[in-house]
Amino acid sequence: MTTKRNEPDVQPSVDAHDTSTDHDAKESTVEQAPNTDNVTFTLSLPVAVRETPEHEAAVAIDDVAVNAHHVDVASMATTTITFAPESVVTIPPESVPEAAVIPELPPTDRPTTRRGRQRTEVRTTTPETATMLTAERLINPGKKNRTAAPEGFFQELVYAATFHLVNLGDSYRVKERKALEARVTKTFVGGTRFVPVLTRKGGVGKTTITALLGMALADTREDRIIAIDANPDRGTLAERIDKQTRATVRDVVMRAESLHTFSEFQTVVSRDETRLDVLASDTDPHVSEAFDENDYNVVADMAERFYSVAITDCGTGIVHSVMRATLQRADSIVIVSGGSVDEARLASETLTWLESNGHEDLVKNAVVAINTATQGTNLVKLEEIEAHFKSRVREIVRVPYDPSLATGSVVHYRDLNRLTKAAARELAAVVMDGLPAVRAN
Repeated sequence: MTTKRNEPDVQPSVDAHDTSTDHDAKESTVEQAPNTDNVTFTLSLPVAVRETPEHEAAVAIDDVAVNAHHVDVASMATTTITFAPESVVTIPPESVPEAAVIPELPPTDRPTTRRGRQRTEVRTTTPETATMLTAERLINPGKKNRTAAPEGFFQELVYAATFHLVNLGDSYRVKERKALEARVTKTFVGGTRFVPVLTRKGGVGKTTITALLGMALADTREDRIIAIDANPDRGTLAERIDKQTRATVRDVVMRAESLHTFSEFQTVVSRDETRLDVLASDTDPHVSEAFDENDYNVVADMAERFYSVAITDCGTGIVHSVMRATLQRADSIVIVSGGSVDEARLASETLTWLESNGHEDLVKNAVVAINTATQGTNLVKLEEIEAHFKSRVREIVRVPYDPSLATGSVVHYRDLNRLTKAAARELAAVVMDGLPAVRAN
């Protein structure tokens, strides 16, 4: 049997009475029922309940848990708070503080030494190339529009007498010369242009025409021109200029792998006063006979690395393997003819051989140079020879007699007759006209 005893309940009861004295008397009465199992205590305190003001109750948040699955729409409400205008404080514009102005940092002193620039300067733009320094950018408009001073005796006299106010322009001869130079200085894109000079008969001045053509091009153009003596039968092209080396085409073939720069290649060529580079052939006939198609291709590949125009002095043997490699690289050809009947006939047969061997395009674009310094020229109708070749080739140029060329020794371009140099420039211009400006790949 289990006996259960309950704790007595305590209920305090306190009565506060304000008597004559300042001391609050508190009296507690405890009642206990005898012989019972329940005890009750009652305690009463004077608790002052604080009432919540209306402005706090308006913004108070109820401590009621919100069920995430149920929202009582009816109990939701919107509370509006109204502010009295008297309670809003307005700051006058005069009292608004101004924004602080931060002064810029002083510019950094630029270093004046090269080492200082490398350490401190930082590039903010892409460096400009040399091609951006154009005349339109650097020359003032007023000076750029000025007409160049005229050339010619009378034109220069009038220009100087009028204090540069009257400009009659260049004379007729000067205009022709400048037009010819513009043709010679034609710009090429896409590799070296090869121009073989050939004929089936020796002694007609083929080597002399090669030297004149190369000198005229090198004297007018700004790029590099080379004349290659590819005659397997002991050529004499190098004897037309002042030789500066004994190297030949054989040396180029043997040293091809070591000639990497133009300075190294210059050691195997000779240069004349017009800046024409000449590569000599072998002087030993037994060695020169070994110069074949493969050797010529090695020399031509080296020329393509350093030169814009390569003129090849070919031998009389048109069936030689060197001739086959020369014609495969040719962009245009020059056929040399003398002023006699047999020389003109052999030159025409050369064109026929080229046409029959698949070089019809080269024949149509060919240039015939008639050397009038050969024997029998005065007895032959040169006009008939020219008329014959005009029906087969693109252009004909007549080269006059010159004592400096007739000697067969060194040719000094500056000492040539005026007509001879004019013919050489005309030949160079005609050849350049037939070369493509842009080579198709």
